Amino acid sequence: MKKSILKLFLVGAFSTLSLTSCSNDDDNGGETTPSGFVANPADFQGELKSGDKVTLDASKTYYLTGKIQVNDGAVLNIPAGTKIVAQGGTKSFIAVAQGGQIFANGTSSNPVVFTSDSKTPGSWGGVVLCGKAPINKAKSATAEVSELTYGGDVTNDNSGSITYTCIEYAGAIFNKDKEFNGLSLFGVGNGTKIEYVQMYAGSDDGIEFFGGTVNTKYIVSNENEDDQFDWTEGWIGTNEFWYAKEGRNKGNRGLEADNNSSNNELSPFSNPIIKNATFIGLGGTYEGSENQAMKLREGTKGKFENLVLANWAKGIDIEHDVTLSWIPKDLFIKNVQFINVGVEATGKNKAGASIDVSNAYSKANNTGAGNGVDTPTWAKGWTVGL
Repeated sequence: MKKSILKLFLVGAFSTLSLTSCSNDDDNGGETTPSGFVANPADFQGELKSGDKVTLDASKTYYLTGKIQVNDGAVLNIPAGTKIVAQGGTKSFIAVAQGGQIFANGTSSNPVVFTSDSKTPGSWGGVVLCGKAPINKAKSATAEVSELTYGGDVTNDNSGSITYTCIEYAGAIFNKDKEFNGLSLFGVGNGTKIEYVQMYAGSDDGIEFFGGTVNTKYIVSNENEDDQFDWTEGWIGTNEFWYAKEGRNKGNRGLEADNNSSNNELSPFSNPIIKNATFIGLGGTYEGSENQAMKLREGTKGKFENLVLANWAKGIDIEHDVTLSWIPKDLFIKNVQFINVGVEATGKNKAGASIDVSNAYSKANNTGAGNGVDTPTWAKGWTVGL
């Protein structure tokens, strides 16, 4: 009799737990984590804390109403086909802290999409990753758009994976010196995977690297209102297949590359490798003051190969003594093709005097990101605005 009563008690208890669990999932539209975080599609915001592992439901649309912060020891999984619609300007963004991870992994036919209801540039923040890889600003620093710490000495630090993902209408502005980008990579390590990612129609830069060692491949940055690609603070990474295209009759440079604005001689020096890239501007008569395909300055190094620069007033602009000193060994553009470019290249030293930089590049016809000025095959099907 005692055994029978015990069996009935256990069956009842497990049934109650099962019903309670199902009820929580149905009511919240997401999962409850050890910290109490709930991924509520109608009000998606909050902090994931250590031990939290949250996987979104691709069948639901998530409305980002505030900050999502993925803290140390937490994981946010965003499966293929998930759509996150943001609102709220600078208050609305996704930030991954040191030790946290994000896995936003779409497919070519079913990308992950971050967008906004208004479909207006700058209508929300963007995606921010903060890692533990080296920077030259200091041993560590505070990211301006999330107030999270970044930097360190872990070159292979892993902040997760972002693949087949579109980030649209980001770049909310605090003031003229403080703005979000579509994707901001602060001290991100090369254990992180960034491939097949698009930044579209943001109000500031498409993608910006603040130091770190992260590598990228198959990146599209188009119709962003400032620079399409940007780096600073000692970024070192290997990259292939970048495609940039300005639009909406508003934009600055295809690429803006710095080492450190406060001290051009700080190490580690920015020194990425960029192979197979196309940068398309708004035309040689466009009156923007920064109508340049590539601005290389403030001590950056860089090795480039197989570039197409099309529709710019100026192709290559190199400034500052330290930057000029790297030519041609540590700063060189091999096989660049100029199409509808007014002036191929100019140089200027710290005193403002013009410097001949013809030994910084060699010319050749090539395919750039894969198809010259046209949309490369690898960018078709999962991107917008091309």
